[in-house]
Amino acid sequence: MGLLSIIRKIKRKEKEMRLLMVGLDNSGKTTIVLKINGEDTSVISPTLGFNIKTITYQKYFLDWPRGNSSYRYTLNIWDVGGQKTIRSYWRNYFEQTDGLVWVVDSSDLRRLDDCKIELDNLLKQERLSGASLLILANKQDIKGALTPEEIAKVLNLEAMDRTRHWKIVGCSAYTGEGLLEGFDWLVQDIASRIYVLD
Repeated sequence: MGLLSIIRKIKRKEKEMRLLMVGLDNSGKTTIVLKINGEDTSVISPTLGFNIKTITYQKYFLDWPRGNSSYRYTLNIWDVGGQKTIRSYWRNYFEQTDGLVWVVDSSDLRRLDDCKIELDNLLKQERLSGASLLILANKQDIKGALTPEEIAKVLNLEAMDRTRHWKIVGCSAYTGEGLLEGFDWLVQDIASRIYVLD
């Protein structure tokens, strides 16, 4: 029995996923984490360092022809600050990351080049090479925000390594729109890679 199969068996029992949420400062990372956990988002201050939130994620679906089914996972979300002075410390959080959530402020047009550079640097990290990538094009509720397709073009996502699993989803941390769609995809993609079928 190889190391990978041992890890898969352990992960199957625990049904845990480690998600790293990063992006430039003021992109809405903390608001997203609070929103999907059903917490108050009215007063949020910049994240200096990191926050860890553990969320039980359960999804019900129709398992045709057997009837209804569900899956349940524990998500350990590491929400790391995005200020320029903190970005060099992001590498301290890469270990054992199953999924990477990159949050983009779709309305901050002047910093999209910085956003692309930082994402490109992240994707070069060997410890993140197997992680599924969810790009959340946040702040879609703001007038003048770029669409997910426009963000994908700016970030040059089509040129990404073909082995990387990725998806871009438009969302609003304020209204919650798009968040479940994005996290549903991420959880299912990670599960298909690291959990053996029961």
